[in-house]
Amino acid sequence: MAFRGLHDADPLDPSVLLLQDRHRSHFVETDQEVLRPRQQMRAFLSLWRMDPRIRPYVICAGFYGIYRLGHIIIDWLLITCLVERWRPETHTFHVPVGEMTITLQDVAIILGLRIDEPAVTGTCMLDVAELCDELLGVTPPANALRGLTISIRWLCQQLSTPGPDADEVALERSARGFLLALIGFFLFPDKKGIHVHLGCITLI
Repeated sequence: MAFRGLHDADPLDPSVLLLQDRHRSHFVETDQEVLRPRQQMRAFLSLWRMDPRIRPYVICAGFYGIYRLGHIIIDWLLITCLVERWRPETHTFHVPVGEMTITLQDVAIILGLRIDEPAVTGTCMLDVAELCDELLGVTPPANALRGLTISIRWLCQQLSTPGPDADEVALERSARGFLLALIGFFLFPDKKGIHVHLGCITLI
């Protein structure tokens, strides 16, 4: 796609930008409020401190790199600029040097996730009570559920502190709850960051 020049990242053919009338890019040349997206990792780290005994399970599952990132200091001005340059029509950032995008390899390098294995997929036809009892060892009450999602805070209350005499099964269940909460807080948060889809639990 051809661009106008160094100081104008819009394409020469504006007809490809079908969503321009609803896009934030018109803020680029004007004073505007800096975006401050919600950050969940700090809340997660304060809510659920990893028990050293479940660390091997988290490492084995391939999620330890995400946990080690901890709370990230974010450049809000940079985030705002990137949002203004993101084009949903092409799924790329339109910047003065051309188009750029985020690749799966970028995500793997930053988060330490494995991308060279078969695709992760599963079913959403779940019996929530049976699934939680089998894989977490606890059955959530109705107020901890919302459809096929479960309250992360309730998970923490139930599974974050395995007893001093916890056996391997109990530690595996605690680790599974930890990973489920990590996914819900950091990788795939809902709008409020308080629930996580239980479909993930069958895959970890």
